[in-house]
Parts: sequence; structure tokens; C-alpha cells
Amino acid sequence: MARKPSFSTEIANLLYAMEGSPINSCIQCGLCSGTCPVEKFMDYSPREIIELIRAGFRNEVLSSNTIWYCSSCYHCTARCPCNINITDMMYALKRYSLWKNLFPKDMIGPDFSRRFLKAVMAGGRSYEPGLAPSYIFKGGFTGFLNELQTGLNLLVKGRLPLTPAKIDRIENFRRMIKKIIPVGEAS
Repeated sequence: MARKPSFSTEIANLLYAMEGSPINSCIQCGLCSGTCPVEKFMDYSPREIIELIRAGFRNEVLSSNTIWYCSSCYHCTARCPCNINITDMMYALKRYSLWKNLFPKDMIGPDFSRRFLKAVMAGGRSYEPGLAPSYIFKGGFTGFLNELQTGLNLLVKGRLPLTPAKIDRIENFRRMIKKIIPVGEAS
């Protein structure tokens, strides 16, 4: 009977498709954490996330805010002496957490990612006006007024479409996306 792979093996397999298995080549030097501009807001530093993955602490990794706070600036990747693409690892962990439905429920990032994918799967393009209503009140009344003003300015300048555009051959696009991303109910 086949054995279920460990969390570390699952993540290594996800990353192997990108460029090999970086998890095991990390020497825990801490350069990634030292150069990360948002590390002070993270539950665990990028170095600690790699060590938690190695140790098999699936729930700790996926329930932390670290992968969602990653700003994708690539400073960690550029400084890594082992040439580990840490930013891509963070993206892979985001996809994995959405796929497994394991992420901090109080964060906007996972919910936004799901809604964004659903919008892209519907028309082949992002449609920001369709995403905005879900988040427009997150900044309180002042934030709402600022967003409203920005939206009106964009509308007046013709930069805000009233209806979402669809790409040609949308079914081909959806089939292609489903081959590379486990989209589940997003389509």
C-alpha cells in the first residue's frame, strides 16, 4: 500500500517542478530573514519556515501569517548563497494552503486569492470592480471614502470598466489553468 508523503516531501515535490528541491539545500544562514523588509511582522522568519517544513510542522507553517505577509520583493532570493528561490517557495506555500484549505481565517490574503482566481477563471482577466465590494469597508469609513473617490476618478477618466471583459476561447484558457493549479470550485 502506498504511504502518504510527509509535509516536507509534499512541499519538496511542489518546488521540484520549479527548480529542484531547495528545502534540503538551505544552510540556515539567516540572510533571507535579515534582508526581508516585512520579517518583523511575520510569525516565523523565512529561515524558520524552511526549518519548520523540514521538521514536518505542517499546521504551524500553514496557520502562520508568514506566507501571506511575504511582499514578493525577491530580496531573500537575491541574497541566498544557496540560490534558493524563497519567494517562489512562499508562492507555492500559498497555493498549497489554499488547495488544502489550511490558512489563517482572519486574513484578507487567502480570501482575496480565491476571489481573484474565481474572477480570472470566469473571464480570463482580472476585474477589480468585482473584487472591491468585498474589501471596501475594511479601512473603516475613511478608507471607504478614499476608495470611493479613487473609483470615481478612474470612472471619469475611462479607466474603470463597468462590465468585465472576456477573452476569446475561454474554455481553452480554463483547461490550461486547471492543469497547473488545483482550482476546485473556482471555475
